[in-house]
Formats: sequence, structure tokens, C-alpha cells
Amino acid sequence: MGVVVVVVQDLWVMILILILMLGFCGVLNSQNLTCNSNDLKALEGFMNGLQSKVEDWNSSTDCCKWVGITCNSSSSLGLNDDDHVSYRVTSLILVDKRLTGKLSALANLDQLRALNLSHNFLKDSLHFSPLFQLPHLQLLDLSNNYLYGPLPHSINLPSLTQLHLSSNLFNASLPTHICYNSTRIRYLTLQSNTFSGHIPAGFANCTSLEQLYLGTNLLTGPLPQDIFQLGKLEDFTLENNMFSGLLSSGIGQLSNLRNLDISSNNFSGTIPDVFSNFKYLDSLIAGSNKFIGAVPSSLSNSPTLATLNLRNNSLGGVFELNCSAMTSLVSLDVGTNDFTGLLPANLSLCKKLGNINLARNHFKGEIPKSFGDFQSLTYFSVSNCSIQNISSALRVLQQCKNLSTLVLTLNFYDEALPLDPSLNFEKLKVLVIASCRLTGSMSSWLSNLAMLQVLDLSWNRLTGTIPLWVGNFQDLFYLDLSNNTLTGEIPRNLTQLPSLIDRNVSLNGSSNIPFFVRRNTSSLQYNQIDSFPPTIELDHNFLTGEIWPEFGNLKKLHVLVLNSNNLSGPIPSELSGMTSLESLDLSNNNLSGSIPLSLENLSFLSKFSVAYNNLSGTIPTGGQFQTFPNSSFEGNKLCGEHRFPCEKDHGSQGSIKQSRRRRHVIIGMAVGISLGSVFILTLMILIVLRTHKKREAVSKQLPENDLEELGSRLVVLFRNKDNSNKELSFDDIMTSTGNFDQSNIIGCGGFGLVYKATLPDGKKVAIKRLSGYIPPEYSQASVATYKGDVYSFGVVLLELLTAKRPMDMCKPKGLRDLISWVILMKEEGREVEVFDPFIYDKQHEKEILRVLEIAYHCLSESPKVRPTSQQLVSWLDNVNI
Repeated sequence: MGVVVVVVQDLWVMILILILMLGFCGVLNSQNLTCNSNDLKALEGFMNGLQSKVEDWNSSTDCCKWVGITCNSSSSLGLNDDDHVSYRVTSLILVDKRLTGKLSALANLDQLRALNLSHNFLKDSLHFSPLFQLPHLQLLDLSNNYLYGPLPHSINLPSLTQLHLSSNLFNASLPTHICYNSTRIRYLTLQSNTFSGHIPAGFANCTSLEQLYLGTNLLTGPLPQDIFQLGKLEDFTLENNMFSGLLSSGIGQLSNLRNLDISSNNFSGTIPDVFSNFKYLDSLIAGSNKFIGAVPSSLSNSPTLATLNLRNNSLGGVFELNCSAMTSLVSLDVGTNDFTGLLPANLSLCKKLGNINLARNHFKGEIPKSFGDFQSLTYFSVSNCSIQNISSALRVLQQCKNLSTLVLTLNFYDEALPLDPSLNFEKLKVLVIASCRLTGSMSSWLSNLAMLQVLDLSWNRLTGTIPLWVGNFQDLFYLDLSNNTLTGEIPRNLTQLPSLIDRNVSLNGSSNIPFFVRRNTSSLQYNQIDSFPPTIELDHNFLTGEIWPEFGNLKKLHVLVLNSNNLSGPIPSELSGMTSLESLDLSNNNLSGSIPLSLENLSFLSKFSVAYNNLSGTIPTGGQFQTFPNSSFEGNKLCGEHRFPCEKDHGSQGSIKQSRRRRHVIIGMAVGISLGSVFILTLMILIVLRTHKKREAVSKQLPENDLEELGSRLVVLFRNKDNSNKELSFDDIMTSTGNFDQSNIIGCGGFGLVYKATLPDGKKVAIKRLSGYIPPEYSQASVATYKGDVYSFGVVLLELLTAKRPMDMCKPKGLRDLISWVILMKEEGREVEVFDPFIYDKQHEKEILRVLEIAYHCLSESPKVRPTSQQLVSWLDNVNI
């Protein structure tokens, strides 16, 4: 018994000693948490390759304590260290840290499991990078940088499960060879690069692949057959490429697909009838291809499909869906096809439908009464379909209690706008019934739309006055009543719309279905309606009376168009209170007096016209006025510097004011020199924020032939109100101007030289050769895009940094293009020479160069590599002065 007790006591002593030893070792380890010396050298090498520094790095000799670094003990990794316990770098995460420079030495981190350097400014070729040989790397994310060139021919990442290389400048063939040695990959994102050519075979080796994103590249040809062997694939996107030919029925082998996006390619033929194979398919986006024929039966009977987008194809025949089977359908877009016959009455059996776009087809007849049964419907467009009986349509659709957006443009020709006072749409926010040639007056039932934010009744034949109740809408911020025959005064309470004074409104939850803006001089497509510019358009009517000074209260208004009416009286100086105004058109009225100097304070004004009124006096020269062409002032008795010569004794009072103004400008410049750097950067941030809020214009559906004309002609003269149609080819323009011969120059406007020309029919006209803020891609398409706005913003940044105009066509050749000059100076390492001396000083050189770099990114030739608004705000916000 005593022996047993002794043995037990000895055992407890041994256990106690072991616990103390482990605790002591733990203390030692906690006091000596140092990263491996080889890892430290690798990180130092990475730092040396960067032009910017990583925050808090080098603050400690232990790199395991640096920002973005995670270490694990050698023992936990199964490694044996000879001398002491060390810690190995296993994760390096530096997302959105504004890193610039090259990728160096990271391949020496041989225990790395995760590397994420996304959303930075890294610029390097990875063609020969050993980074793709790390044996333990599981996550590699280099997306949203400026990495370029082809990927290495040899890629050996056996542990890799996620590879994200999207939004860079990688080119050459798609790197399908990555699947030869990296067979564990589950997520592969390669979209928004410049990969080109056919997809090589090889993806079939990535047997675990669940997500494959290849959109927005330059890929061509049909899809390779081996890609259909990816049995675990759930998300497959190919949008915005140049794939062509038939869509193979092999796509049906991807039975686990949940999301398939093949939009904006050149796939042709019929859509294969294989959708019964998909047990989980939630979204099919196949718009903007060349598909023909009917919707396949397996697709129109899919019980799992929530989103179906077949927009902008050539699908035809009678459109039918089996809504008894399609119990999950939420969004349906078959706009811009060739469907015929009556609208499908059984569509209301798709109980969950929230968005429906049937526009721009060949439907006929009336809105089915069954459409009143939609209980989830929020967005409905059936524009340009020759639908009849607007009274019935409105009575039916008002029963859709959740309807918030209703677009009925280009239907109901020559019918009367209903007068039924009982019509009421409880939740309607957007109502567009444009280009219908509707007669009658603005009916009182419209005043019942308490939640209305956007009202467009343009291009009709409405008569009578604008009712006073139009000014009572609490949320209305877009009003277009242009091109009607309205009479009387502008209601004064229109200047009291709350949403245009001090409220920010947006169309939350609006559909991602494109609209088309129809202007007198242009037509552009916009893909969002959730951020319309606050607008009042009353042009081309017969309105009389004066322009109310109270319009100056509308501080949130972006666009005010009152041209082509019978308005009289002076231009109120109070209009300068519209501090957000970007476009002001008062032309073709009977206005008198002078142009108020206060309008020079409208800093965002980019379009202005008072042509063909009874104005006199001196044209202001401050603010934005130097950027407006002479055509903005013609047809008056106005004069001004470099425009219309003033008589010597003309406008003496105006001269005194101009003299005082010049003195104030000199004083202001003196103050501006001392505060220049702070001011310039603050202004840029404000512009970015405004650009972020400002999005595409409210849109109206255009006739099909209008869009075809836009795509098929190089030069378009848009219809006047009399619907006379004129068109010119580019050859006509070249011949009429003598190939833009210098002898035909008759003037210099804000954005280009003006040439005299004799058209083929003998008419003499003036033609302006445009340049300046327009992105290069706009020369090939009539589609306004956000990335086009980013390009224009980059031009604005250069203007602010250099104090030069983007295109001064009045200067000698070679000195006209600001963008090319700045890029050339940057490539020659002479960036500091481009800055306006009033804002440049050595102390702030780094910050100003950073702003120049931001402008440089905005001006990329490739739209897809230009930054997003969020990036712009972040970058500029982090410029420190």
C-alpha cells in the first residue's frame, strides 16, 4: 500500500513539473514572438519594390506584429527549427492601402497561405513571377490593380483554392493551364482584363471549380467542349466578350449552375432547349446577343428561375411563359425583341413577379385585365409596343398596389389623357407617358400621386395651363412637360418644390432596366434610373409671363430648360442661387435686359444658352462663361470680348462693373495663391462627391428605328418638331468642309473649331468639330456610361491642376490637346512642369503628384480599368495637405 502511495505521489510530482515546464516555455515563447529571418528579408524586399510605404511597417523588428501580417509557429506548421522556436508568415492582407510599385520578393514567403493585395495601384508584369510557385498558397487575390502582360507559362499552386485576378490589364490567352497543377481551385475570377482569343482547353482539370468569372475581356469563338465537364460549377459569367456561333447544348451538362450570364456577346441561332437539366438555376442573363426563334420550352417552364433577361435579341413569335410552373420568377426582361401578338394574359400567375420589361416588341391590343392581379409588381414597362386604350390600361394597372415605376411611352397614339378623377396609384414614384401624341390637359388624377418623384409627359399634344398642384408634390425632382402645347404662366409654386430645395431623394430599389433619353439634339442610353439629375424641362411650349426670381431657391436643381416659349421680362439675378445647376437653356423666348453678372457664380454650369431673345449689354466673362460657344448668345444685341465686338461707348455702366470685378479678381487671386493647394483639393473632392450622386438622366423609351439610325449612321441630324428627317454621311461632311480645310475656319467655339460648309443640297451651314471632355469610346457608340463620366472627370482634374483648357483649338497644332501633353510630360518624367504655379509648391509636391496620378487613371483608354466613384472618393479623401 505504501509503495502505491509513493508511486502516485511521484506521478503527481512529474505532472506538476511538466506543467511548470510547459508554462515556462510558453512565457519564453510569448517573450520571443519573432518572425523567421528569411520571412523578414522577403518582406523587406517587398517594401523596397514599393514606391509607397505600408503604414506601421518597420515600427517593430518583429514583422509578425506588422499591419496585415499573420504568423503561425513553426511547430504548428509541422516544421522543425534547429535553434529556437520561430514564427512563419502565413498571411499577408493589405487591401485598399494605396500601394504603388512592383511585386518583389514575396515568392520567398514559402509558408504563405493567403495573399491579398487587391484594390491598390500595383503596376508590374507577372509573366516571369515566381509568385505562382508557392506550394502552400490557398488564396491569391491581386484584383483591382494595374498588373499587366500574360501570366507565367508554368503555374504550380497545388494548394490553391481561390484565385482572383479581375480588373487588371492581363492579356494574351486565357490561362487555362493553371488547372494542370492547381486542381483544387474552387473560385476563379479573371473578368475585366484584356484576355483575348479562343478559350484554350484545360478548364476541365479544375474539377472542384464552383465559380468562374470571365466577363469583360476580348474572348472570341465558341465555348470549348471541355468547359462543360465542370460538374460542380455554380456561377458562370461570360458577359461583355465577343463569343460567337451557336450556344452549345453542352451547357446543359452544367447541372449545378445557379447563375449564368452570357450577355453582350454575339451568340446566334436558337437558345438550346436544355434548361430542364438545371435543378438550381436562379438567374439567366442572355441579353444583347443575336438569338432568334422562340423561348425554349424548358426555359419557360423553369420552377427555380428568379431572373430571366433575354433583352435585345431577335427572339420572335408569340411570347408565352408557363407561370403555373415558374413559381420563383421575380424579374422578367424580354425588351427589344420581335415578339408578336397579344400580351400574355397568364403572366399575372407568376405571383412573385416584381419587374417586367416588355418594351420595344410588336405586341398589340390592350393591357390584359388580369394584369391587375399582380401584387408584387413594382416596375412595369411596355413602351413602344403599339398598345391601345390608355383609359383601360390605367384602370387595370392602378390595381397593382405596389407599382412604383410605370413606363408607357410610344403607345396610345392620338388618344386623350384620361380625365377620370378616381384613378390613383398609391405607391407610384415614376410615371413616363411620353411621345404618345396624347391630347387633352393635365388631368387632376395626377395630383393624387402623392409619392411621385419623376413625371414625364413630354412629346405629346397636351393643352391648357400647367396646374398649380404640380408644385405641391413633396418628392418630385424630375419634371418633363416639354414639346407640348401648354399655355399660360409657369406656376410660381413650382419654385417651392421641397425636393429641389433641400432634400436628397433617390429611387431606392429601382430596376436595372435601361431607359433612353430623347433630346432635341441627341439620344443616349442609360442603364440606371435610380439617380436621375434633378430637372425641370418645360421647353417647346407656348408659356408666357416671366421667369420667377424664386427659381433661385432650387439649390438642388441640376437642369432647367425653358427654351422655345414666349417668356418675357428680365433674367432674374437670383438664378445664381441654383448652386447645383449644370444646364440652363433660356433661348428662343422674348427675354429682355442683360445677362446678370451673378450667373458667373454658377460653378457647375456646363451648358448655357440665351440665344434669340431681346437681350443687350455685355456678355459676362467670369466663371464658366468663357467655355460657352458664341451660339449661346447669338440672336441678341449682346457683345463681349472675343465674341461680338462692343461699340466704344456701349455699356459704360457695365464697364465700371467689369473694372470693379477685375480689381476684386486680383485681390481674390492674391488670397488664392496662399490657399491654392487646400482649395484645389477641396474642390476636387466636392466634384467627386457630386459626380457620385449625379447619374444618368431620366430616360424615355425611343422608337426602334431611332436606335437603328443611331447605330448605322456616322452623322445624325435629329428631327425637328415638324418631324422632317435629314441625314448626312461622314463623307458628306468631309466634302462640304473641304476635308476640314483651314481656309474654311470661320470661328472657334468652346470645344472646337467652326467651319463653313456647303451641303449636298446647296444649303450653307456652320459645322463644329467637337473635342474636349468626350471619352474616346463615345465616337463608336451612342451609349453614355459611368466610366465615360469618369474620363470626363479626369479631364476636369487636369484643368484644375494645370489651369488650362482641355482642347484649345484656337492654338497652333501640337499645343491644343491638354491630355496628350500631360501624358507626354509624365512619360518624360516632367510632371511637375504641368502644374499651375499658383497651386504648386515643393512642400506639397507629393500630394499634387498623387492627384495627377488619379487623373491619369481616370483618362485610361480602356473604360473598364478606370476607377469607380468609391475609389475616387477614397483616393482623393486620403490626399493629405
